[in-house]
Amino acid sequence: MSYVDLHLHLLPGVDDGARDERESLDHAARMVKAGVREALVTPHVGHPSFPLDVATIPAHTAALQAALDREGIALRLHAGGEIHPDVAASLGADDLRVLAQGPPGARWVLVEVPFAGVDEAFLAGCRAIRRHGIGLVIAHPERAAGLLDDGLRALRPELRAGAVLQVNVCSLLGRHGPEAQLAAKRLIRGKLAYVLASDGHPGTRTHTLAEGFAPAVAAGASPIQAWQLIDANPRFLLRYGLPAGASVPARAWRARPEARVSAARVAARRLGAR
Repeated sequence: MSYVDLHLHLLPGVDDGARDERESLDHAARMVKAGVREALVTPHVGHPSFPLDVATIPAHTAALQAALDREGIALRLHAGGEIHPDVAASLGADDLRVLAQGPPGARWVLVEVPFAGVDEAFLAGCRAIRRHGIGLVIAHPERAAGLLDDGLRALRPELRAGAVLQVNVCSLLGRHGPEAQLAAKRLIRGKLAYVLASDGHPGTRTHTLAEGFAPAVAAGASPIQAWQLIDANPRFLLRYGLPAGASVPARAWRARPEARVSAARVAARRLGAR
């Protein structure tokens, strides 16, 4: 079994992830040993503690890919970023073009949910990105305070507009506290999560995406659903993007890959209507 990680702070020396190239390579080797074959590098974008020129991310990624290739570490990287909620509303088209994944017409970016809770400023940032014609994968919503109280209800407009949710393995493992762990389990069990990702930080969060399979099953996912969360769905997002427009009926997921996205959206609408 192989895995695809869509949230990872692997680039050396740019944020609170890998401190240097050696640490990046060691973590990448650990990932490959665990079965991860492809990854989106997502350095913090707009974080007040880690200033980073978005235009430099592709070059940083290419340099690390070259180092991986020299070391014989079979991990394929894609250049991206984790957009901080404070800058989501102000990013221009050029920056979004660098950060976005997927083919034309189905491009998407990873947007970090605010830890203090989903608020109007975050939702305004989401709307601003969508006005550029770019979809949203919302990173670790389970870490937003009050998600199970009214946070999901606040996210309902974005879910209806086509956003999907990415849950952290470390949240499922309980490493962000009991509230985040409970929320992560609920999102998995309710089929609201579309992808799992490691949110790995070499040197501090050294777990890999593979460690999410067992806790996802323990949270209520079937083995097939857990595999979709860590391989099929993230792979689909990289290859085919986040389709815009009307959802595909959920019952069609076995026949059409696009309906995997639809299933998460249908579940979100169902929960939001309660």
